[in-house]
Amino acid sequence: MEIIKHIVLISLAGIVAGCNQNLKENNKPNIIFILADDLGCGDLGCYGQELIKTPNIDKLASEGMRFTQCYAGSTVCAPSRSVLMTGQHTGHTTVRGNGCLRGGFVQDGKRRANLTEEDITVAHVLRRAGYHTGLIGKWHLGGYHPASYPTDRGFDEFYGWLDRTPATELPHLYYPALRYRNKDLYDIEANQQGQRGYYHTDICTDEAIAFIKNHKTGLFFLYLCYVNPHSPFLAPSHGAYADKPWGNMEKTYAAMISHMDSCIGRIMHVLKEHNIDKNSLVFFCSDNGPRSSGNEEITNVVEFFNSNGELKGYKRDLYEGGIRVPAMVRWPGHIPAGKTNDAVWYFADFFPTAADIAGTNPPSEIDGISILPVLLGKKQNTDNRFLYWEFFERGFQQAVRWGNWKAIRLRQGEPLKLFNLSQDIHEEHNIAEKHPEVIKKIERYLDNARTESPYYPVEAIK
Repeated sequence: MEIIKHIVLISLAGIVAGCNQNLKENNKPNIIFILADDLGCGDLGCYGQELIKTPNIDKLASEGMRFTQCYAGSTVCAPSRSVLMTGQHTGHTTVRGNGCLRGGFVQDGKRRANLTEEDITVAHVLRRAGYHTGLIGKWHLGGYHPASYPTDRGFDEFYGWLDRTPATELPHLYYPALRYRNKDLYDIEANQQGQRGYYHTDICTDEAIAFIKNHKTGLFFLYLCYVNPHSPFLAPSHGAYADKPWGNMEKTYAAMISHMDSCIGRIMHVLKEHNIDKNSLVFFCSDNGPRSSGNEEITNVVEFFNSNGELKGYKRDLYEGGIRVPAMVRWPGHIPAGKTNDAVWYFADFFPTAADIAGTNPPSEIDGISILPVLLGKKQNTDNRFLYWEFFERGFQQAVRWGNWKAIRLRQGEPLKLFNLSQDIHEEHNIAEKHPEVIKKIERYLDNARTESPYYPVEAIK
């Protein structure tokens, strides 16, 4: 078995080396990662949505590769982004929850962890490889630490908000009166004294366009984090949905997604306008499944639009609906256009993939793998490995994907539930008793899947 494993690793290394050589012979691309917030797989036209119009995201998918089995780093915002930035899953990454159990910093009764100086991010590695790095929008990895800005964690530029920014308390999220430019807060005049003059999604898009124009002659990495359609549901107008026979929240939710879609269209237009379209690799994903909170109104909205498609669960669930997300990647002339791909990958894979594209290496202590061969249309087996998630808000919960098998433990000490996703995408039939050999192998993996964290000690979980 070890000999076979060694041969497979050598083969994969050869594929990746070949990809790297091809990229060295040509110009390395700009890398743009656009992240939506609480957007479900069923919310986009290219994934089957019929009521909400998303022509620009659909075009992004049709001009690139659309994935059906991409997984977020976690089922809530902060840890999902921590996995994306560090390439480590939630059993290893520093930020494993929106809040933490011990340590960290406390503000207004909330305790949060932050990425530390020891954490190496994808921005660090890309900057060393010659990329100018920028983050626009939601960081969510600084906790309340006074010196954990994105510019302290590998980004050359930052325009957005931090957890500790007073004016980002809801509902000011979409019409912030204050905003950070690198480490300095500045006033947004159009949103002072409760005015709603400059929508956050438009702010982010204008800043992203300025960033692209400023760095169009060099290499750049742009991490663009929208907050649509995270609650509270707010949009500049109901737009094309104003006359629909729907409730107000349904109209607003649809308008939020369509507004983000139009902004993405603006960004793609700028890439073409400045002739860097073909030298720009664009990712689009969501940070977790839909439904920001479990209240009845929001639940009714996402059920009205079937935001989860055929998946079970929502945000804060380790079922597929909480962690499987829409994902597409576009790079003209390199990534085959109009392809749908069922390769299994997750946010931890972005870091090594980006490093591979940049012709450099990520740190050795990461959990992800480069999926550049998959993106370039080459053969690569991403299925026969373990993907891992853990979550703390409802006790200590764990989930594992291995091939078509999906195992979930909903409470510490309970037996694993087991599902065969190829036959039971709805995760309705627990077949653990029928496959003890599978359970045994997954349990062996779980024995060493995680390291203890000072911020999330299991013994502190009630």
